[in-house]
Amino acid sequence: MLRVWTVLGFIVSLDTWNWPLIDPLPSYGRGRELPGARYMSFIHGDGLRDVVITGQNGTIDGQGEVWWNMWRSRTLKFTRPNLIEFKNSKEIIISNVIFQNSPFWNIHPVYCSDVVIHHVTILAPQDSPNTDGIDPDSSNNVCIEDSYISTGDDLVAIKSGWDEYGIAFARPSSNITIRRITGSSPYAGIAIGSETSGGIKNIVAEHISLSNMGIGVNIKTNIGRGEYIKNIKISNVYVENAKYGIKIAGDTGDHPDAYYNPNALPIVKGIHINNVWGVNVQNAGSIQGLKGSPFTGICLSEINLHGSLNSYRTWKCSDVIGTSLKVSPWPCSELRTTGGSSSCSSTF
Repeated sequence: MLRVWTVLGFIVSLDTWNWPLIDPLPSYGRGRELPGARYMSFIHGDGLRDVVITGQNGTIDGQGEVWWNMWRSRTLKFTRPNLIEFKNSKEIIISNVIFQNSPFWNIHPVYCSDVVIHHVTILAPQDSPNTDGIDPDSSNNVCIEDSYISTGDDLVAIKSGWDEYGIAFARPSSNITIRRITGSSPYAGIAIGSETSGGIKNIVAEHISLSNMGIGVNIKTNIGRGEYIKNIKISNVYVENAKYGIKIAGDTGDHPDAYYNPNALPIVKGIHINNVWGVNVQNAGSIQGLKGSPFTGICLSEINLHGSLNSYRTWKCSDVIGTSLKVSPWPCSELRTTGGSSSCSSTF
């Protein structure tokens, strides 16, 4: 049954005391911020099919400041609500709507398939906590395109569960395409992680334009996450005014509890980043793998990250194996091998 919601304008209630609660996601084991239940999203659907949310740039205003202040003052009782969450659903289209001031993540498809999000605008103040733009989570066949996002956290962040709970649930995020996204944030433009415990594979991000960023491209995981991040292709990225151009890290993110397995090390391999142009980038890049699980198959090509007079135009690398071709500034020694340069560039 096709469900179509046309958005002309909504303002979310500020009655936080009577906000409904729902169970934590099984792949997280608890609320993302606090143990136990979580506040239900403003628009929430479970087990749906054929849903369209659209409008002539109508606005959904999450009135998030009251929630942000509760987070800042540490008076939250449960994890803040997302603006939209679809769970166990398929064939979802979200288009031509303005989302602003979400209490937490803006658009969160989790355990979903066949999702298209396009021509949306997502807005939140730069200092608003955890207001991620679009977070596909343990979902497959997702397309995110032709949108503008300016928030207080990652613009697009692909996730798949948290430590032992995500490993047990075992549902990856896969076959996700991100293209023609413009935006700004004190965090990352295109992010993978740090919740990656179901595995993340077959991701394409291209034609991304970013300004006033913390990080242009950020792939992040941690011990205890397990599983993999593999077959990632990112190309045609422009980033202006950023602390980091590219960052890939194995030491990012917290843990749900003390029961995670520190020996569950993620496998990160097959990361291809091509045609990135940066202006006024303070730090070119950092790729920090894990000692027991080095990141392999890292291919960088046609990358130019230009800094300012006060910038540190260097790469920092450890526990990484890869190749590079036409990268400026000159990459770290772990990426200077030339034997695989042609195969690196030919993947695009």
